[in-house]
Amino acid sequence: MARNRWFILALLFLARTAMGLQFQSVGSVAPFLVDSIGIQYAAAGTLIGLYLLPGVFISLPGGMLGERFGAKRIVVIGLAMMAAGGLVMGVSQSFATLACGRLLSGTGAVLMNVLLTKMVADWFAGREIATAMAILVTSWPFGIALGLLGFVPLAAWLGWPAVMTAAALVCVPCLLAVAAFYRPAPGSGEAAPARFELNLTAREWLLVSFAGFVWATYNVGYIVLVSFLPGYFTSRGYALVQASALVSWLGWTLMVFVPAGGYLADRLGRPDAVMLGGFVLTGIAAACLATGALPMMLAFGVIAFAVGPPAGPIMALPASALRMHNRATGMGIYFTWYYALMATFPALAGLARDITQSSATPLLFAVLMMAFAVAGVVGFRLAARMSKTAAPMPR
Repeated sequence: MARNRWFILALLFLARTAMGLQFQSVGSVAPFLVDSIGIQYAAAGTLIGLYLLPGVFISLPGGMLGERFGAKRIVVIGLAMMAAGGLVMGVSQSFATLACGRLLSGTGAVLMNVLLTKMVADWFAGREIATAMAILVTSWPFGIALGLLGFVPLAAWLGWPAVMTAAALVCVPCLLAVAAFYRPAPGSGEAAPARFELNLTAREWLLVSFAGFVWATYNVGYIVLVSFLPGYFTSRGYALVQASALVSWLGWTLMVFVPAGGYLADRLGRPDAVMLGGFVLTGIAAACLATGALPMMLAFGVIAFAVGPPAGPIMALPASALRMHNRATGMGIYFTWYYALMATFPALAGLARDITQSSATPLLFAVLMMAFAVAGVVGFRLAARMSKTAAPMPR
């Protein structure tokens, strides 16, 4: 069973679900934290962001650690850090202690996230990799959705510390399962000792950076839409509760259309068509929504349909750019782009909203992000073709 790649994918899916679940723990109980600890909502927002902040600094070293000590070992350590950080938050009585626990758990989540992607690439390179990556990606919104459903009732029943503790304890069986059942993919070379060094070729650096830029701008565009669409809909006459419920469908549809997009890319052998089609349709629909060129619900429906399918093919890009023994380090570079842009660009969208005083401006910012993603895919393919020292496709 441990040698079945779909079993391995299910195992890694569960581990990454714990990450999405823990990420949502602060957002779900923010009002409880404000009342109990006496912090402001800005501080609660800071706690949310602290989960992602370590990725800017830890992604590349984490990938290198995976090359040196093995992906499985670093993932187990990451899950242990997630559990420990969550438990620290569960006994916290001050913002400072909460922040320390959040940073600890976020650092563990970054280590795990980088190496899980490498593990899936090892098991699926050349065989339904877009489908596998798409399934792995859906673990994040799935974990967040579980948190949205369960954390508020739990906090109302037992208090917000119970939520932090529960999110931490979920990591423990995931840790034990990975430790007990995960095995390196045949031919991955993980059994051989490696040195702690950067040994990517210039081609690998360039291609994985293009891939990371695509993943980052795509995600920024999605997050900006999710974050600012409720405000846009309220400016058009919707009640806030109604607007938020409507926008939540973008998250639920991801769990259907992300795997569907990965399957379609593998089935047709046209990953670029799936990526570029999704970017263009999402960008056009967002522009039409911002300008009123289409009825709101029609434009929103197109976004809900088009924004998910590119995720799997994007996540498959690094596997075609990296030699097998460089995948962990390469994924560290890939995720450094993601965390750096996710930590800064949504704030730029908010700044643009403040300057223009228009609720439509963030939607146009999302259009720009989709255009950047298109440019990133084009750059990736051109760089791959122009390279005279192309590495063989990892198998």
